[in-house]
Amino acid sequence: MTFNISKDDADALVAVAHRLADAARVETLRYFRGSSLDVADKGGAVFDPVTAADRAAEAAMRAILAEARPQDGILGEEFGAVEGESGLTWVLDPIDGTRAFMSGTPTWGVLIAVGGADGPCYGIIDQPYTGERFEGGFGRARMVRGSDEWALGVRGTVNLGGAVLFTTFPEVGSEAERAAFQRVAAQVRLTRYGMDCYAYALLAAGQIDLVIEAGLAAYDIQAPISVIEASGGIVTDWAGGPVHQGGRAIAAATPEIHAQALALLQDGAA
Repeated sequence: MTFNISKDDADALVAVAHRLADAARVETLRYFRGSSLDVADKGGAVFDPVTAADRAAEAAMRAILAEARPQDGILGEEFGAVEGESGLTWVLDPIDGTRAFMSGTPTWGVLIAVGGADGPCYGIIDQPYTGERFEGGFGRARMVRGSDEWALGVRGTVNLGGAVLFTTFPEVGSEAERAAFQRVAAQVRLTRYGMDCYAYALLAAGQIDLVIEAGLAAYDIQAPISVIEASGGIVTDWAGGPVHQGGRAIAAATPEIHAQALALLQDGAA
């Protein structure tokens, strides 16, 4: 991210981002594991759920931005895009992992990023139920839970055979994409499924080594990019290029793991 932001402006953006995350926590926790949760299907080839919690959380964040940052643009999963004048855009996913949310699994999260046309400069992955907040950018790379905080940092695995790989779905994307993913999965120590944005947080915290996904939107990946890159990791598309607009993503702890996995993905992904 090459957008020129002063320290004072960065601090102001961080403060607003935390206000957004706090507001989204309130709205999502009002519904999580509750008996009144109403789940609808957005339609399409596969089940794509949305709940009142998704909409309420994004609406709460947009209300804060309308008051605190009216000059900025917004891109959100539930209510689309609003153009801004500042060159900055807030990218919001009020519940990344709605399937997990509706199932009572605490691997969903709130994703908040801010940046320019060439990608995010700061992001938050927030898990309201566990109280964990991961942030990265503007010189910050930390996880906060209550009054405690820990520095984030990826681990140093350099051989694919010792790596732990996470993905949201076992059926990643197209047939060719699934085959590419399986080539990587066959080489790693352990593969785990269905972790949503929490997988990216665990990579930034030094717990796992790889996350590979396909079919992402910008709001799925921009906050993870900020958090992981601030923690020393790498996030690209399957060709090794930028992925802030979404698509096929690979996040890796080290350049060595990234290169080994990328070679296998590129070997057959169409």
